[in-house]
Amino acid sequence: MPGIYISFPFCRQKCTYCNFASGVFSDQLIDDYLEALQAEIRAAEIPPEADTLYLGGGTPSLLDIARLGRLLEAFGRHSSLDHPAADINPSWAEATIEASPGSITPEKAAGWARLGINRVSLGVQSFVPEVAAASGRKHTPGDVAKEIEILAAEGISNTNVDLIAGLARQTQRSWDVSLDWVERLNPPHVSLYMLEVDDESHLGAELRKGGSRYGASLVPSDDQIGDFYLQGVERLRLINISRYEISNFARPGWESRHNLKYWNMEPYWGFGADAHSFDGKRRWGNLSSPTEYVAAWKEGSTVRGEVEPVGQDRWTQDRFITGLRQMAGIQPSGAELEKFRAPLLRLQERGWLTNTNGGLYRLTTDGVMFSNEVFQEFLED
Repeated sequence: MPGIYISFPFCRQKCTYCNFASGVFSDQLIDDYLEALQAEIRAAEIPPEADTLYLGGGTPSLLDIARLGRLLEAFGRHSSLDHPAADINPSWAEATIEASPGSITPEKAAGWARLGINRVSLGVQSFVPEVAAASGRKHTPGDVAKEIEILAAEGISNTNVDLIAGLARQTQRSWDVSLDWVERLNPPHVSLYMLEVDDESHLGAELRKGGSRYGASLVPSDDQIGDFYLQGVERLRLINISRYEISNFARPGWESRHNLKYWNMEPYWGFGADAHSFDGKRRWGNLSSPTEYVAAWKEGSTVRGEVEPVGQDRWTQDRFITGLRQMAGIQPSGAELEKFRAPLLRLQERGWLTNTNGGLYRLTTDGVMFSNEVFQEFLED
């Protein structure tokens, strides 16, 4: 069944590591953006069987409950929020909102629960205040612990904690502290990322040019970052939080239903700036900046970019890449084995892929660490 993604690319400040199309914009642009977003949702022919919702960003937790309610009403699944006793029937099997620690109050958590939000992803990144502050975050471990309690009191026990290995000022000691806090808080889901170095983030761009701003000179080495990640994998395994995708870990039954749609080549519909969609036969993305997105809406133009048909060759290519991201692996058909015989053999020889007797291919530990190189083998010009 399809999933729905909503992009809210607005933040109070831009974190140093962030390479998403988000940032700090005017209140007027936010108001206009929400109008454009509701218009896009109402005009779309969304499959009625869509069962997951994901509000990402940016920082969608900045939205007050009234504005969030009006936005969700655009799907036609909520009664009017103008009346306090309105009967809300969200009908989402899983509805996630991303939140910055330090922004969740009992009132906001109660409003989310009433709107059908039943999963919250907390962008912690580090439980050590000086490391978090160096990246643009201002929370303490106590903030995170308190907010998880607030959410649980409203019946939202499905929480995810984000961590990043490779932040400025991160050391072995501070990394251990973050892993200790994860063990103490015992969330059902953890996302563990290695720092991405590219020109799309302030820190990444500074690292690429050899500068020292944004704490670039205090970023751990590539080997240290890899070690931190592997330590995290093992620590989480010991508390029954297992890796089911390269960067995602969960207790049995708590995997992200929405994100699994991306990796299992299921349809998803994206709304808002820089959101992407896949209907099983075509892919398309929206205009990347909220300014461009709002301008197109005001002009009566489409907010979509180019629509790309997904033929059989592209579908197979994408299936291999998304399938190998999952620890369950992928079982190729006979035709797929013939098509990718050479790269599959090369990757096994390098020790990056393993093949079971049943024909199931999985990334090895080394394969996970070199996954970008693995995926490149399945890309065709």
